[in-house]
Amino acid sequence: MTKKENEAKNIKKPWPTKDAMEQVYAMQLWGKNDSVFYSGDGSHYPEIVNPYIDVVAFFLTSFERPITVCDLGCGDFNIGKELVKYSAKYVAVDIVEDLIAYNKKKYKQENLEFQCLDIAVDDLPTADCVLLRQVLQHLSNAEIESIVHKLTAFEYVILTEHLPEGDFIPNIDIISGQGIRLKKQSGVNLLASPFNLKAKEVKQLLCFNLEKNKGVIVTTMYRLF
Repeated sequence: MTKKENEAKNIKKPWPTKDAMEQVYAMQLWGKNDSVFYSGDGSHYPEIVNPYIDVVAFFLTSFERPITVCDLGCGDFNIGKELVKYSAKYVAVDIVEDLIAYNKKKYKQENLEFQCLDIAVDDLPTADCVLLRQVLQHLSNAEIESIVHKLTAFEYVILTEHLPEGDFIPNIDIISGQGIRLKKQSGVNLLASPFNLKAKEVKQLLCFNLEKNKGVIVTTMYRLF
């Protein structure tokens, strides 16, 4: 086998994001607990989850009247369930059909709605504020670019990303799926190329340092207009 043939053989082929995420839950690649679906330790460890809920709840309650929220990549809804009460309407979205069906049965509130969508392909629900918590980090640059174009319809974006600690080269491309850019010492920065998101205001709401040099989880608020 020639060198070129060997290199071609080793190149990973993209798998449809829907299939990849369905496999994550079916094979419990992000871990497991007593629930049918588990979105990983980052959605369940109190030391990570509670500060996030606090800062987002504070933001949502800072308005004279409750605003509408769209939670893109809601996962098992362990976090979202704590935020619904602070919104006028809360639309929770995920790409995994069985997960959304499960959430619909488990979580019922008058102002809560679940939708199964591919956020890179489908039209997004309307809302004042979008939550994207450790979602983009799993997606290719092409899919993120598609999503960023749609974000301009929302006044506020609250983005949470797992990033390397210190300086890093942003937005190194990956194949969508279970993994993230951290292995390449990279992370998502929407303000940098190729995404170049334009924001009127950018404010860091939270930075959580993980142990054993595993990076930081950063939550940032963008006001787009």
